[in-house]
Amino acid sequence: MSITQQKKNTIKKVWHTFINSAAWRWLQKIMILIIFSLVINHLAARDSFPDSDSYRFPIEGFLASIVLCILIGVITEVNFLHYKKKHFSKKVEMATILWFLASTLGYITIMYIPVNFILSIVAGENIEFYYLLIGLLITLLLSFILIGLSYAQDVYSLYTLSIKDAVVTVESGAKTTKLAYENIACFYSENKIVFAVKNDGTTMSTDFVLNELEEKINSQLFYRANRQIIVHKDAVEELEKIENGKLRIRLKSSIDNDAITEINISRYKRKEFMNWFQ
Repeated sequence: MSITQQKKNTIKKVWHTFINSAAWRWLQKIMILIIFSLVINHLAARDSFPDSDSYRFPIEGFLASIVLCILIGVITEVNFLHYKKKHFSKKVEMATILWFLASTLGYITIMYIPVNFILSIVAGENIEFYYLLIGLLITLLLSFILIGLSYAQDVYSLYTLSIKDAVVTVESGAKTTKLAYENIACFYSENKIVFAVKNDGTTMSTDFVLNELEEKINSQLFYRANRQIIVHKDAVEELEKIENGKLRIRLKSSIDNDAITEINISRYKRKEFMNWFQ
């Protein structure tokens, strides 16, 4: 390989690394912020139209929009990090995403009113509640759209991670093992010890308590079938209706373990289980 080709490959690798980095995502958001502020402020008043004879660059409105957008960005990022740590790390679903958006818009509303009061006082303008309300509604609508566009990739990445690449750290005595979700068939409790069962039937003891484990793992993939067992969706091979409206789960034949040969779902949990499984 020639030196020129090596340089090209190096530049290409650096560029791909930058494209996939957090710095590039933040640069994208800053570019969107600037373009958005320019467009909005140029459409806000006739004098700001580029083809107007009395055109004047809307510097005050532009700077005010930048300040407002920065505050909105900070609020959104802090709230996203909170949801990422507390909710999205465990389960990414539409209800959680909507709660994230709703709570973010709520915080923006709380911030918007006092900030506009301050900006009006600094600019020496009178505060008109009608325009304040209209401005708030427009800000919330635009924020909803921009937040959705800006964080869609992050949320999707978290969803993919929670489904495919997530692991659970299993401590067994002096040993610590990381098990990928996709390699786990189920967890079951016997004689107050929780065991992890892998897809090949291998069993290992853990230091978990089943209730604690249920809170930790992804509930889109794992289900608490009864007091003794948490089962992985992909490990289920067969469902059978049995007496009194109950269900019987049979796991895949490769999972050979007498303790979990048959798993029963009570009639009270049957509907919940089917909604999860389907």
